[in-house]
Amino acid sequence: MATQQAARPSLGERRARGEQARAQVPPSGHAGWVPAAGRPDPVALLEEQDSTREPDLVPVRHGRMLVSPFTFYRGAAKIMAADLSDTPVAGLEVQLCGDAHLSNFGVFASPERQLMFDLNDFDETLPGPFEYDVKRMTASFTIAARHNGFSKADTRAATLASVTAYREAIAGFAEQGTMDIWYARMDENQVTAAVRGMVADTSKQAKGAGGKRAKRQAKLAMQAAKRAKRGRDKAVARDSLQALSKLGELVGGSYRIVSQPPIVVPARELAATYGLSADDVMPVIEDQFRAYRATLPDDRRKLLEGYEIVDAARKVVGVGSVGTRAFIVLLQGRDPQDPLFLQIKEATASVLEPHLGKSRYRQHGERVVQGQRMMQAASDIFLGWTKGLDVRRHYYWRQLRDMKGSALVEEMPPIALTFYAQLCGWTLARAHARSGDPVAIAAYLGDSAAFDKAIADFARRYADQNDKDYQQFAAAVRGGQLQAAAGA
Repeated sequence: MATQQAARPSLGERRARGEQARAQVPPSGHAGWVPAAGRPDPVALLEEQDSTREPDLVPVRHGRMLVSPFTFYRGAAKIMAADLSDTPVAGLEVQLCGDAHLSNFGVFASPERQLMFDLNDFDETLPGPFEYDVKRMTASFTIAARHNGFSKADTRAATLASVTAYREAIAGFAEQGTMDIWYARMDENQVTAAVRGMVADTSKQAKGAGGKRAKRQAKLAMQAAKRAKRGRDKAVARDSLQALSKLGELVGGSYRIVSQPPIVVPARELAATYGLSADDVMPVIEDQFRAYRATLPDDRRKLLEGYEIVDAARKVVGVGSVGTRAFIVLLQGRDPQDPLFLQIKEATASVLEPHLGKSRYRQHGERVVQGQRMMQAASDIFLGWTKGLDVRRHYYWRQLRDMKGSALVEEMPPIALTFYAQLCGWTLARAHARSGDPVAIAAYLGDSAAFDKAIADFARRYADQNDKDYQQFAAAVRGGQLQAAAGA
């Protein structure tokens, strides 16, 4: 019996949907944000998250968030999710990253071993209003610029650059074919060409009648290009063999993971934490590995058959993720000099779920993996998921290091941060265009700067609130309400 397929909307109908949304929720309406009445206490929200995390790592998380308002923001996705739930939306949904701050963009290797720039963290991914990711991203640029001591003008320029790049990229994707959008990506060659273009433009201005400021901009652009080149070279060198030199030690002719508590705790030392003896831990890891392999395509499963597990450890990562369970597994191929490090990260419910509803995926590890595959132009060949020994805990697996690298935002001068904002804005738009309707979103955004200015206003106001939340958080640490471990 033939099934009847629902009629697809025409281009005109898709544009009309965006225009109708624009009439109901004007782009300028995203300006003027103020905290909602009865806004949840930010410290209480963090304590709520802490209650499900590893008790010995909660102070590490607090210590990392305490460094600055910028690091606090990185760990405060749950707080912003609550705030975003009260903001206006156009009703145009995409697959959200859920935590699209500027440090969750970076480079990594495609399956073809080509360096790519893309989003790289999907712990909070969920379908929802496209504005959520845009606001999370742009506010991060305002907060980072303030952290770097930028002037108000330079801070606003970097913030505007991110949202303008997003709007213009969406407009471009609205004119492209479906497969063109799917294959769009920002690879190493494109990034390098863009960096060279930035340097050439500033040099041209300096050679003209640009004055001292133009010459300084040209110098800063050259320095930023050199840092980008060093970052690229460092990323290319970050593989499992390099990780082995940092995380492994040779004992009796075999490698094992070095103990570096509390950041890296090998399986042989986890008895006190999980109540398992050293002899019990590895069989559990082996069982989990078999379950994980079953979620992979046949060719990847076959590839992993060439490796055997040698050791495992708990390893702390990130800022916002600290305290969730995270492990690394060392595997060996043909010999000890053929290692593969896999990372296992706990996947809890997205911070957006209380506001957007539960995921269609009951297994949160699968939610993360499927969201990542939807948003990234190319993904890790070893992405998979499994449940833990405690079946209420969900995990996803990936390579620990696969030419991964991130920008050193704290070292960026204004011209570099503005350039980086443009890369992030384009990349977020490309990710949204894959799962959402770029035609409708482009019609909603329009071709004026009204949306850009409104979002920049939101970012400024939210950065002010983030400063207040940070001060309240710091006071809770000073008062003993929260424990923080500095420097971990």
